[in-house]
Order: sequence, then structure tokens, then C-alpha cells
Amino acid sequence: MNSKANEASRQSRVTLHGVAAAAGVSKSTVSRILDERLPRSESETAKRVRQIAEDLGYVRDLSAASLRRGSTMTIGVIVPRLTDTVMAMLYESLAKACSRAGRFAIVATTDDKPKADRLAAETLLKRGVDGLILSTAREDDNFPEELTNRGVPFVLALRTDGRSLSSVGDDKLGGYLATRHLLDLGHRRIGVIAGPSYASSSRGRVEGYKQALNEAGVTIDPAYIVPSTFGIDSGSEAAETLMRVEPRPTAIFAVNDNTAIGGLSGLARLGLSVPDDVSLVGYNDIPIVSHLATPLTTLRVPFDQIASNALDLLGRDIPNEDRIRVSAPTLIPRRSSGAVRRQ
Repeated sequence: MNSKANEASRQSRVTLHGVAAAAGVSKSTVSRILDERLPRSESETAKRVRQIAEDLGYVRDLSAASLRRGSTMTIGVIVPRLTDTVMAMLYESLAKACSRAGRFAIVATTDDKPKADRLAAETLLKRGVDGLILSTAREDDNFPEELTNRGVPFVLALRTDGRSLSSVGDDKLGGYLATRHLLDLGHRRIGVIAGPSYASSSRGRVEGYKQALNEAGVTIDPAYIVPSTFGIDSGSEAAETLMRVEPRPTAIFAVNDNTAIGGLSGLARLGLSVPDDVSLVGYNDIPIVSHLATPLTTLRVPFDQIASNALDLLGRDIPNEDRIRVSAPTLIPRRSSGAVRRQ
């Protein structure tokens, strides 16, 4: 390190001025070379500036940069819980999308409770986040409308209220594909573990289920539609409920993988085999389901695409007809679904 660098290194906090003085270049040159959002230069000057900055222990002052830009480059993400693998996968995808855009994601969990959603949002906004991405939209809550009236930038992800900026999967298509798959295997008595009615994702998947049955000329039996939470225990209880219906279903579509895993457990307790006695289809393709003793047929949701779309929508003025971006799921057939056994 040269004498100028030694002098700068004695400062209590190394600044752009210090790096510039040590490197013998302008402050603006240093700022441009060290800005990670810009294409990385491999010129000799850039390499020398980066090396001097490292030797001096320079750390970028994010708060000062934020003041200059009028933003913190930080996004607040609100999810029901991170113990739900779906929500953890969404958050990881959002964090990656933020990183690519030079942003940082902060997450808060609320156990899917409207009061906790509001508290989490206030906390994140007080910390200066530039906007919110929420996966907690509910049919019975007007929180998105409240945020709109306050002028808070936000986007809904995975669930939508049908009006706000949203990035979601095509849940109706997914429910249709799951049910069509079972119909193609010869099943006509198809039950559905329907999830909670307050979530647009659940409602959309059930709508797709009904559409597929209607197209196939299969009468929809309300007894075959059992509500649940998104939890494993609830899925187990719902599967047992379905198996008490007469005549019992030969196949079950669970609107998420957690409830499908619960369904596997409930069916096993009843001494029923999957898929020999009952076929089963889940939704989301969380990592564990391909490694189960009976790998689960499911719908793969493009979380990375949903996250990228959500970040792209945030803070933008979008025409009404383009406010909801929809990403298509993909059917992943595995061993949990098989041809109907003639009874």
C-alpha cells in the first residue's frame, strides 16, 4: 500500500474521498467503479481502485446512497409463515429477484392474521422500505384498499384481490389440469381438499376442478368438496372426511402439497394405499414431494417468474387490464396418481 493509502487508512471511516485520494483519481470515478449496479469494468484503473478500496476496508454507505436516490432499495415482504415451504420458496425467489436488481428483501411473518398484517406493514414502512410485497391477501379483508388509499406502493403475490397490482399463478388452470389428469386416468369420483375460501389461490383451483368436471359431464357432488387450511393436519382430516362419503372418491385433488402430504397420512391411517386404492394430486411441487415413499403428482408453480413479475410491477403505474400478471403452472405426473380400479 502506498503512502496515500496508509494515510487514508488511519481515518475512522473510509470514504469515497479517501479511496479517491489513495488511488489518485476523482471521487466520481471511484463511485462509478464501486457501484455494484453498473457493469463491472476490468480496466487497470478499475482493478487498482477496487484493490485499494479492499485494502482500506472501504464499506459502501448504503444510508447515504439511499438519501441521494430518495430510496433505500429495500423491499418489505409479508408472508403468513416461513414454516410453510411455499411461502419460504416465494421469499427466496423474491430475495433473488431483489438481489439481481440491486435491492434487498426483508421478510415479516403474520400467521395469516389481518391485524398482524397491518402491524408488520407499519413496522416495515417505518424502517423505510420502498414498497411492500404481500402474499396474505384475503377475500374478507380490505387491507390492500387501505394501502392504496395511503399511497403505499405494494404488490400482491400468489394471492390477489382481483383489483390491486398482483403477480400470481394461474390457479384455475392448475386446478383444471390436476382434475383433467385424474379424469384421463378414468376417475369420475374425484374429491377435492379445497383449502380456505378466503384465499384466491384456493378458490381458483377449485374453480378449475369444477370446470374440468363440467366439461367431462361429471356431476359435481358438494360432499366431495371439503374445506381445509393450508396445513398438513387439516389435509389429513379432510382426506378422512372424504373417505366417509358414499360412494367414496377414487381420487383426491389437494389444492396444496401440505394438505396432500396430510392426505397421505390420513389415507394410511384408514389402511388405504396410494395410488392403488385412492389416487392423489397436490399443488406447488415443494421439494419434499418428489422424495416421498410414493412420489406425489403435483402442479409445479413458477415461483421465480412470479417473484420477478411482482418486483417489476412494484411502484409502477399499470393500466387496469394489465394489473394482474399470471404465470402458468405445469403438471408433474408421479406415482401417486394411477388408473382407476374398476369397482
